[in-house]
Amino acid sequence: MNTRDPNAMSTEMRNAGMPDVQRNPDRRELRIDRVGVKDLRYPLRWQLADGTEQSGVGTFSLYVALAADQKGTHMSRFVELLEQAIAPGQPALDGARLPALHADMLARLHAVSGRIEASFTLFLKKAAPVSRVESLLDYQVAVVIDGAAGEALATISVIVPVKSLCPCSKSVADYGAHNQRSHVTITARVREPIPAEQLIRIAESEASSEIYGLLKRADEKYITERAYDNPKFVEDLVRDVAARVRSDPRVLGFSVEAENFESIHNHSAYARIDG
Repeated sequence: MNTRDPNAMSTEMRNAGMPDVQRNPDRRELRIDRVGVKDLRYPLRWQLADGTEQSGVGTFSLYVALAADQKGTHMSRFVELLEQAIAPGQPALDGARLPALHADMLARLHAVSGRIEASFTLFLKKAAPVSRVESLLDYQVAVVIDGAAGEALATISVIVPVKSLCPCSKSVADYGAHNQRSHVTITARVREPIPAEQLIRIAESEASSEIYGLLKRADEKYITERAYDNPKFVEDLVRDVAARVRSDPRVLGFSVEAENFESIHNHSAYARIDG
């Protein structure tokens, strides 16, 4: 007895006998490096390092390389890939599952190489330094899997908001020192997955002070004084973060950027290190 769902064959039956123009050969002898879908917004479940999951919306771009003699790729298969990845019963995505998704994409598209980009907002719960009141803080995370089957490398990026205080201002001013919110961006190409939370903690711990979503007066006093006792130029900030990232044996290559949204200028101070 055939128990297969008749709806499961409907697509095959509809396609039977219909021409597949994309399978036609192309004679222009030009290989395409990336072809696929860009900026596709889709539901996302992301697994954190502690095993908990966070639901949200991710932005995905999925590409494959196209041989010079192949006219086109099958765009619908990229969407099918994501549909099956978020289906009920499937595990949440993380740094280990994305490479498996990349390998599945290459197999479906009969491609020798390809690239998956996934970006999303990660919320982490933080306790204020004195009152211990808890609140969420948002961070931007992006993960890229790029390369051939079995040889693809992962790159993870985080954008971390922190606080910086100017050493020069502290040394010359009679009343305090100018300080500002800063963004530290860490991008690491890795030999094995590194949780985004670990990179976030590096940036926060090397800043003049980390920041929080919810603070009481005692917390504000602590953070203000913490930053005053720990002043850093944008150059100090980017060097201290880069030194920490460089020392991790899982990192193959990296870049670290720091942008200070200056409180006494209408421009930002910026520094970057590539390693």
